[in-house]
Amino acid sequence: MAYYLGIDTSNYTTSAALYDSETPCIRQKKMLLPVKMGECGLRQSDAVFHHVRQLPQVMEQLLQDFDGSITAIGVSSKPRDAEGSYMPCFTVGHGTARALASVLNVPLYTFSHQKNHIAAALYSSGHTELLGTRFLAFHVSGGTTEAVLVQPDFQVELVGKTLDLNAGQLIDRVGVMLGLGFPCGAELEQLAVQSTVKSKAKATLKGTDCCLSGIENICRKAFEGGAAREEVAAMCLQYVEKTIAGMGRALLEQYGTMPVLFAGGVMSDRLIKDSLSKQFHAYFAEPAFSADNAAGTAFLAYREHIK
Repeated sequence: MAYYLGIDTSNYTTSAALYDSETPCIRQKKMLLPVKMGECGLRQSDAVFHHVRQLPQVMEQLLQDFDGSITAIGVSSKPRDAEGSYMPCFTVGHGTARALASVLNVPLYTFSHQKNHIAAALYSSGHTELLGTRFLAFHVSGGTTEAVLVQPDFQVELVGKTLDLNAGQLIDRVGVMLGLGFPCGAELEQLAVQSTVKSKAKATLKGTDCCLSGIENICRKAFEGGAAREEVAAMCLQYVEKTIAGMGRALLEQYGTMPVLFAGGVMSDRLIKDSLSKQFHAYFAEPAFSADNAAGTAFLAYREHIK
C-alpha cells in the first residue's frame, strides 16, 4: 500500500499524519506547544525549541506499529504563498522532512501552512472535488485571518484580511483576560453557550478587509464594568462571526457566487460554524482537521505524486 507522510510545525502545534491512498484514510498525531498559564503565546525561539523536542515524540506515536512504506513526504515550509512569507517554527518540520526524504529516497513536496489547512478542510468535509474548481477559502486562526480566492490550478489569491488582530489572537486575549488556559477557544465557547445575550457590536470592515482590535477593548470594558464572563465570551465570538460573515458577503458580491470553505482553528467553534452555515454555501473541516494539523500536507503530497 502507498502511504504519504505529512509534517507541520506551526505556531502552537507539532503535527504529523499518514495518508493511505487505497483506503483512503488519514491517521494523525499532534501535540500542542506548552504555554504558561496567563500568557497569550510563545516567542518563535521557544516554539522552535519545543518543536525540536516534540516532533520525534509525535513521529514515534504516528509510526508505532506501522509496517508499510512511505511513498512521498509533504511538509509545511512557510505560513502562506506570498513573497517573503517566513516563520522560524516551520524550519523544524521542513528540516526533518528533508532528512527523512533523503534517507528513504522518496520525493519531498513543500506547501504553505495555509494550503495545508485548505486541503485538510476539503478532505475532512468530503469535498475534495472542489480541487480543480474556483472557490473562496477562509483561513481563520491565531496566526491568520485571511480570505483567499482559490483557482482551479490551486493557486491562491489574497482577497481579504485583517488589518490588525487575527481572530484567534482576539479570542485568546479575551480568554486569558477571563482566566482561561491558552489556547482559549474551546473554553471560551463553553462559556459563551451559557449566555443568551446578543451583542450589539457591529463588524468593522474596510472593503473586504476587517479590523478586530476594537472588540478587545469593548470586551475588556464590559468585563471591568461587571459583565458576566459568559456574556463577555458570547460578545467576543458573536463579533468574530459577524466579521467573517461580513467579509464573506462583500467578497461574494465582488467575485460572484461560489462555494465557501472555512478552515483554521477558529472555524471549529460550533457557534460561529452554525451561524455561517445558515448564510453561505459553506463547507467546514471537522474539528480535528480544522485546528492545526498535518493532514493537508499528507493529502497534497499524494496529489502531487500522482500528477
